[in-house]
Amino acid sequence: MSNQETLQSLKKHVEQHIIGQENLVDRMLIALLADGHLLVEGAPGLAKTKAIKVLSEGIESNFHRIQFTPDLLPADLTGTEVYRPQDGSFAFQQGPLFHNLILADEINRAPAKVQSALLEAMAERQITVGKVTYQLPQLFMVMATQNPIEQEGTYPLPEAQLDRFLMHVTIDYPEASSEKAILALARDEALDETPLASTTNSQARPRITQQAIFEARREVLNLYMAENLEEYLVHMVLATRNPGAYGDDLAQWSLYGASPRATIAIDRCARAHAWLAGRDYVDPDDIQSIACDVLRHRIILSYEAEAEGVTPDTFIKELIARIAVP
Repeated sequence: MSNQETLQSLKKHVEQHIIGQENLVDRMLIALLADGHLLVEGAPGLAKTKAIKVLSEGIESNFHRIQFTPDLLPADLTGTEVYRPQDGSFAFQQGPLFHNLILADEINRAPAKVQSALLEAMAERQITVGKVTYQLPQLFMVMATQNPIEQEGTYPLPEAQLDRFLMHVTIDYPEASSEKAILALARDEALDETPLASTTNSQARPRITQQAIFEARREVLNLYMAENLEEYLVHMVLATRNPGAYGDDLAQWSLYGASPRATIAIDRCARAHAWLAGRDYVDPDDIQSIACDVLRHRIILSYEAEAEGVTPDTFIKELIARIAVP
């Protein structure tokens, strides 16, 4: 079985348990293939937590959920030195970040010092405690969630940390047909949790090895992208910094554009999008389809834009419409 077939089987496995959120499942796999982190925003009950858990069940990896609260401390994430009275020494006790897949649930509930504790881990895949630096696992992915409804008692994410997320995905309620399928799935899962079912349904699904994921990442990076498409990608990011080149109205909407991390992120996500589609080349649709998810958290709109009801997605889509496609 090829690596593409292996990842497609993983996608089907996740979609069997996460119904009506195809875009979220697709973005999780893109983040996994692009070796990045995901920020997911959506109302409660949309399977954000369950999605990353089901993904981890399909991979030979370990998973840990961290519930972010106002009283959380940085050491609760990274770990701390523990005193050993038997010999008078200190031993480092690893925190939950030393897992492969991390769910940072309601990340904006914790204060900035705790959110910033993720910066080094997400950017450099390492943690420094005192004078010692500890390496994180080679397979390391953070999926953070935000609730857009309850904003009391929340702390906005620092711009530096937002830029560390490969994509910012927004999800909505499922359609009626999907909601009906969710009902049937919930009943089946409830039946499977009974003692009788646990003894009869003992056959486990084979899990994908981490080596297969690393090989798939190399294939994604080797995917062909034409030079004019690379220029198109770069112009898209540059347009967020200088939108006036594409219209005076756009110039009034933007205060700050995307960083060079956005250029790298679009490149890797577009390649992963094309690879998952079974193609060995990138086309303009791959770039356009992931542009909003990569850029929406990396641009800052002006007060004029907010007064006019312009959202980051509106701004990005308008740029896409005005930039010439090669």
